[in-house]
Amino acid sequence: MSRLRPRITVGVPVYNGERYLGSTLDSLLNQTVSDFVVLVGDNASTDGTAEIIHSYAARDPRVRHVRHAQNLGAAANYSRLCQMAETEFFRWSAADDCSQPRFLEACLDGLKRDPQAVLVYPRIMLIDAEGQPLEEYDEGLHLPHERPSDRFFTLLQNIRLCNALYGLARTKALRRTRLLGSYPGSDIVFQAELSLYGKILEVPETLLLRRMHAGSFTSMTLQQQREFVNPGWGRGVEFYRWRHWAEYLRSSCGRHSPQASASG
Repeated sequence: MSRLRPRITVGVPVYNGERYLGSTLDSLLNQTVSDFVVLVGDNASTDGTAEIIHSYAARDPRVRHVRHAQNLGAAANYSRLCQMAETEFFRWSAADDCSQPRFLEACLDGLKRDPQAVLVYPRIMLIDAEGQPLEEYDEGLHLPHERPSDRFFTLLQNIRLCNALYGLARTKALRRTRLLGSYPGSDIVFQAELSLYGKILEVPETLLLRRMHAGSFTSMTLQQQREFVNPGWGRGVEFYRWRHWAEYLRSSCGRHSPQASASG
């Protein structure tokens, strides 16, 4: 392992993810760059997740177990890992996805080439539960536009599966946003807010394998998604579109607030 001070933190939020977590960690530890740490945010898992993390941490000091005393929900787990990062760059990795060896290297090169870029993500291959390719997915979120408003509205027009969320970002830029909120679709709002602070760029290499399976978020019912994002949500009425437009407005206003500027 490199003796350099880590430049990158990879946050892996997980809840009862024993089936695929080992494959995910193997892919992360096999990167062509080595100056990074992996924070595995264990949301009080009740399966063998903790044992898997411990076994990897014992073999590789880059892996660190962040065990939450209770299930915070996916949104809070994602945000907490970003808040804990002490490195210049940060990315999330879903606990059931796999990253090709050049993922970090290619995305880091993209951030170095363009100081105005806040997030760089690669092209994505969708895979099934057994790891077999399904289709190459066109994210459509390459946003080199100079005007923040152009990036913002292009993102809202094109965004679907939110795969760009798993790209490599500047940690300071992420922390200027409100990160992920505990409501369905907050990942869309988060990426829209992030686009106001800089460019989002795509690397023309297929380096992320996004796993689609019966237990993935996209396969859940709306009620299951609510519970996954925010445990104890209940069955209250949620005005999805109204909530999103309210959050978009808050994002655009917050960008110019003293608090947002100071945190950047």
